[in-house]
Amino acid sequence: MAYNSTIIITGGAGFIGSHVVRLFVNKYPDYHIINVDKLTYAGNLENLKDVEDKPNYSFVKADICDFDTIFALMQREHVDGVIHLAAESHVDRSIKDPFTFARTNVMGTLSMLQAAKLFWESLPEKFDGKLFYHISTDEVYGALKMTCPEGVEPPFSTRASSSEHHLAYGEQFFTEDLKYQPHSPYSASKASSDHFVRSFHDTYGMPVVVTNCSNNYGPYQFPEKLIPLFINNIRHRKPLPVYGKGENVRDWLFVEDHARAIDVIFHKGVIGETYNIGGFNEWKNIDIIKVLIRTVDRILGRPEGADDDLVTFVTDRAGHDLRYAIDSTKLQRELGWEPSLQFEQGIEKTVRWYLDNQEWMDRVTSGDYQKYYEDMYSNR
Repeated sequence: MAYNSTIIITGGAGFIGSHVVRLFVNKYPDYHIINVDKLTYAGNLENLKDVEDKPNYSFVKADICDFDTIFALMQREHVDGVIHLAAESHVDRSIKDPFTFARTNVMGTLSMLQAAKLFWESLPEKFDGKLFYHISTDEVYGALKMTCPEGVEPPFSTRASSSEHHLAYGEQFFTEDLKYQPHSPYSASKASSDHFVRSFHDTYGMPVVVTNCSNNYGPYQFPEKLIPLFINNIRHRKPLPVYGKGENVRDWLFVEDHARAIDVIFHKGVIGETYNIGGFNEWKNIDIIKVLIRTVDRILGRPEGADDDLVTFVTDRAGHDLRYAIDSTKLQRELGWEPSLQFEQGIEKTVRWYLDNQEWMDRVTSGDYQKYYEDMYSNR
């Protein structure tokens, strides 16, 4: 079949990537979607069982740092666009092993950029109709001051209209023109990759867009992250380790809303622009944990407060930023995107998914899924 467009989505077997792949495969049958993933611990093709047999979907096991393989793939498949999500993303892991983060997030991004640049420059149409879309994080901006207005008692949903903010924890928000101030090896590696992407636009005229998104939650998230980890621990009545006093604030966005934003920006975003994606939905870690306990206990039929004693405060991690808060006004105003779910709706949906998919959770936490795919691809 001749497709109207061929798009590589890197990291498509991961948490956010799998939702983007699913959306594009189902919404655009005239696109050939190529999922490029190394299948590290965070990549799991079980996340895409529902689309793996679709005619417009292909999977390629590859390391984004392997320039020769990526360049050959670009040429063979005549790739028109790249949606680059592949990244090491866990701050704790970056503190223990910064070299891996520099390799994947910086050199991997540079490999993808150079492969796309060289292939597109070889075409008669050059960069016309092409796009390199780089997905980044709000953590590159550093941390915000936390000041709660007098008389306001958070937590509450801080989703706002495009013209105003409902202040919860402070008056400052991350905007697209804010100076980068990364504080962890993870955020430093992502900041570096952002700069490389923009440099390819400024130096070579390469068509790029960059987005910086807040914390995502939802189905298929690897259970080292707070929300799936704590849902599983509450279910099994295991301790809930909370850094410091749990006062750190994060802006949360349901992953399917992030995928929708990527879709809108990929098709309507202005070349060379940066867009922040967030939900105007700030919560202290300790408050979100209380919501998770109440929700899991209610769904499992346990008495209210039955698992409150699982909360265990542990030593705060190094360089732990106090508050992140994204200003998505530009994206809302210029491209018409806004979150579809309030946080309470998203958490209910998320908790029910994890409780209903214990087999998936067991396979991920045991590592069985990794051995299965290692065996599969080692025999090819």
